[in-house]
Amino acid sequence: MQLLSLTLKGFRGIRDGLGLDVLTLDFEALCDGAELVAIAGANGRGKTTVLDNMHPYLLMPSRAAAAGAGGFSYYDHVFLPESEKDLVWALEGRSYRSQIVIRLNGRRRTEAFLFVLSDTGAWRPVILEDGTVSDGKVDTYTRCVEHLCGSADTFFTSVFGAQGKRQLSDYRNAEIKTLLADLLGQEHIRELGRKAGDTAKLLKAGLVAVRQDALGMEAEASRLAAAWEEVADAPALAGRAQDAVTAAGAELEVARQVCVQVTAQCDHAREADARRAQLLAEREAAQTVARSAMQELADRESREGLRLERLARRIAQRQAQVGLSRQRLEGVQAQCSALLASEPLVWRAIRRLPLAEHLLAQRAERVRLARIQLADWEQARGQLRMLAQRVQGIEREAGQAALQVQALRRRFGLTAEVPCSGMPLQGRCQLLADAREAQTLIPSADAVLQRLADEKSGVEREGRAVKARVQAMNSAGVHMEVAERRLERARDRASTLALLAAKADDMEVARQRLAEARDELMGLGEAGGEDGSAEACAEQEEREAITVAMQAIGTQRQQQSAGLQQALARLDAVLATLPEPFDQGLLSSAKTTLDHAVTAHEVAQRAHVQALQQVQSLAALRQQREALSERQAAARRRSQRIENAIGDWTLLARCMSNDGLIALAIDDAGPALSALANDLLLACYGPRFTVSIVTQAETAKGEKREDFDIVVHDAESGESKSVRLMSGGERVWINESLGRAVALYLAQTSEHRYETLFSDEADGALDPERKRMFGAMKREVLRLGGYRREFFVSQTPELAGMADAVIHLEALRTDAGAVAVT
Repeated sequence: MQLLSLTLKGFRGIRDGLGLDVLTLDFEALCDGAELVAIAGANGRGKTTVLDNMHPYLLMPSRAAAAGAGGFSYYDHVFLPESEKDLVWALEGRSYRSQIVIRLNGRRRTEAFLFVLSDTGAWRPVILEDGTVSDGKVDTYTRCVEHLCGSADTFFTSVFGAQGKRQLSDYRNAEIKTLLADLLGQEHIRELGRKAGDTAKLLKAGLVAVRQDALGMEAEASRLAAAWEEVADAPALAGRAQDAVTAAGAELEVARQVCVQVTAQCDHAREADARRAQLLAEREAAQTVARSAMQELADRESREGLRLERLARRIAQRQAQVGLSRQRLEGVQAQCSALLASEPLVWRAIRRLPLAEHLLAQRAERVRLARIQLADWEQARGQLRMLAQRVQGIEREAGQAALQVQALRRRFGLTAEVPCSGMPLQGRCQLLADAREAQTLIPSADAVLQRLADEKSGVEREGRAVKARVQAMNSAGVHMEVAERRLERARDRASTLALLAAKADDMEVARQRLAEARDELMGLGEAGGEDGSAEACAEQEEREAITVAMQAIGTQRQQQSAGLQQALARLDAVLATLPEPFDQGLLSSAKTTLDHAVTAHEVAQRAHVQALQQVQSLAALRQQREALSERQAAARRRSQRIENAIGDWTLLARCMSNDGLIALAIDDAGPALSALANDLLLACYGPRFTVSIVTQAETAKGEKREDFDIVVHDAESGESKSVRLMSGGERVWINESLGRAVALYLAQTSEHRYETLFSDEADGALDPERKRMFGAMKREVLRLGGYRREFFVSQTPELAGMADAVIHLEALRTDAGAVAVT
């Protein structure tokens, strides 16, 4: 894979480091013929951001928090509403273009397109052999890139050394085996192992189902055994049931004969019973008629009682209404009389109201004049305060002017005291010039003092005149209060007279109401005379009529009771002549006995049928138990076959796992990786350090177990120790050698061919001499692996100076869009 150009738009690292929204790098022009290309610049200039995007994968490895799809998000590293990464690269003679668009406006969305340059010079979407098309979706883009370039884990472990990259010595046993299996192309073996494991899981699930069926058949066998126990004595039960049917038939025949005899006796007594029933019906009818008549008389009596109660209520209501009317009229008469008693006051108020209103107008005018005089007094007081303030201001200004005059006279008095006075130097003496300038200013200062004195005299005269006006009007407030009190009294008097005068019309109305009330009271008195006697007579007549009706009802009740007693005595005499009624209990008892016999016969027949059914069930259960035994034997054979298959597939899955063939492949690749790492160490660092990869460790019991460790042999000290126990700089050196050895091994064995290597500040822990050796190792890796170029980021000037070309990002801060290359 070769890089042709890169455009980053809207990335925070570029904006924060270079102040640019868009950065474009043309690698063909910048790195033409260069093997080692350094990306240089001060800290925070965006070097890591550029290097993290110099590959087609959807990942910035230095920014990823964890491995996998959820460990990184572009949204945290862009700021424009629509940011973009555009990378043009070549692989196996064909040009590809990765275009990734990250949108932040509204709903977050990422679109990724992979194009291939056609023979006609146009970019077209990549289409894989299985029909997958790069349609802008992240999933399809990832499948297309991994199909062309291999998995992301392989790429970032072997050829891309990201900043803060996890060292191989930090991997655990399972992790390093998974990684090396991926690097060595053993994924198809792991896939076979997964398929074998899935097959074993499916067989286990099937075995569970078969065992559940077996448990169900055992439950069915238990149920059949219980059912067999229930019907085991069915033939004996059938014989006993037949005997019970015969005995019940004999009892049924006897009960039928008894029932026929009792029925014949009942037919003979039926005529006498019919006559008795007729007489009893007549007796009941007579009693019913008598009860109806008595009820009718009781209803009539109740109605007459209600009439009497209504009459009493009507009399009471009439008397109460008359009392209420009399009380209301007496109240109206008293109210009107009380109102007419104040009639002289009303006529007096009508006569005095015009005089009171005239007085009210005069006193209102006096209040208005008093308010005007009070306003003038307050205005004069305010003017007097302003004149006093003005005098104070003139006095302050006069004091300042007097101080200025004194200062000018003092300066002028210095003329005789200046030493240079009368000497040739007096023309250049600044003190003497200042004194003479004060002489010219004294007249104007005196004029100011005179003007201020005249102005003060004028203001004081005006103040005395205003003060005289204020003293003359000092009683304005007292006059105002007196006028307002008199106005209030005049207003109250006029209001009272107006209210009384308004009652003149009410007097006439009260006089009319008083006359009407007297007339109505006289009418009530007359009604209590003749009309009242007539109404009382009508009520007396109605009461007497009700009394007569009640007496008639009592007489009819006695007659009805006597007639009923005579009819009942006659019917009872006839009933006494009839024979005793037939005892229906005998017939009922005979029928009950017959029903019991019929029921017992039916029960015996059903028991016999059930016994025969149990005999048939016994035969069916025998057949079911035989069939169930055959099914159980077949289930046991099937379960045994599945258990054997599970063992085989489980063994195959283990053989195809990290601890099987993959572990053997890693053991085979271990010496090759160690040899490549040792070659790099020998060529660039000398013969001091050699490494070996250990894939097995011995337990406390002396047994071998799967493990992974990198053992370093030190030729100077003669010791061998794990790389985890080495110093920081030595660990960087050893791990970088191993990483590049993995890249060289892949270059020799993998089907994916990378022509470009990447590393980001891997030399930080090395001293200057080791850094130069580190640069030499980079060239050795390029030579051994046949790589075309390596891009690296370093803060070391010595290491950057060993590069064939240097991309200076610092120059982009002043020249946007251009990159300085040396």
